[in-house]
Amino acid sequence: MKKLWCGILLCLLLLPDSRALSAQSAVVMDADTGEVLLEQNGDARLPMASTTKIMTALVALGEGNLDREYTVKKEYTRVEGSSMYLQEGEKLTLRDTLYGLMLESGNDAAVAIAGECGGFDVFIEKMNAKAAELGLTDTHFDNPNGLSSETHYTTAHELAQITAAALRDPVFRQIVSTQSYTVGQRTLSNHNRLLSMYEGAIGVKTGYTKAAGRCLVSAAERNGRTLIAVTLNDPNDWNDHMELLDAGFAQYEEITLHEAGEEVAVQRVFGGDADTVPLVAQHTLTAHVTSEEKDRIETVRYGDKICYAPVVKSAAAGQIEYRIGDKVLAKDTLLYGSASILAPEEKSLTERILDRIFGEKDQ
Repeated sequence: MKKLWCGILLCLLLLPDSRALSAQSAVVMDADTGEVLLEQNGDARLPMASTTKIMTALVALGEGNLDREYTVKKEYTRVEGSSMYLQEGEKLTLRDTLYGLMLESGNDAAVAIAGECGGFDVFIEKMNAKAAELGLTDTHFDNPNGLSSETHYTTAHELAQITAAALRDPVFRQIVSTQSYTVGQRTLSNHNRLLSMYEGAIGVKTGYTKAAGRCLVSAAERNGRTLIAVTLNDPNDWNDHMELLDAGFAQYEEITLHEAGEEVAVQRVFGGDADTVPLVAQHTLTAHVTSEEKDRIETVRYGDKICYAPVVKSAAAGQIEYRIGDKVLAKDTLLYGSASILAPEEKSLTERILDRIFGEKDQ
């Protein structure tokens, strides 16, 4: 029911200019929580063209030393389709080749990466194993570049999940957000227009084959939230992605987690003139969340459970963290909201008896 509602909502959100979404399949997903914010036919198995290379990069990034040099073999240079124009005998690093893969969409780069990371067949096995590890059941890879094949497919939803996993790697994030990169005498240029067209765009991957049509995966970050948009077979993908991302970000509202100086916890004190002291927030904290997430926010307090007098007002007393699942929304320092001085020492029974007999001495 939730997915049906998301599909209806998507159509409503994309009609300010009376234009329907062009994509055969589309999804907008929160990269951190995995929540699908909007979708249209998001679980349909479809070819995905060069967006395949997101998984190629993800697997390659797990292979170890990216700066290891290799020599380009003849079989890496004779690949149909888009190319970074590898030359037989030249020396490159895996890192350089990943830039050629993701910026220029080099099919030759994809074959070179597969060849240098265990061999073509072994690498495809690794891609499918990674898909299984991510829990994907409607994705299968026959090659590392996305050239058409009947058993090479994914869904918009699962492609978003692959992208979310890739974006957790800072090297991947850096590569796909790079506008241009120099390898020897080559200047590689990023084909993702959203990097210059959309505020907060991170980039990711374009794709096209006759069978798949225009495919696009994009990501953008605003107010601490990263969204992933995926469209498959979409002739108007650039405009659709800007509208999809806008519609996705519009689902978040800013809420106040706590105000500066607000009491957020109480701590027990031993040996003081007060048994407890309040713990107050150092700063005002806000977060951008969906209406569904509001009820799932949890707080975690770090620091001592008890303290001993004397307690100094405004001294640091630990930290508080606001989370939704594994995602940290915000954190702040906690301060003691009041002081607790040492309590007067209790006199022993003997001392009290002697005081009664002889009277208390002047202090």
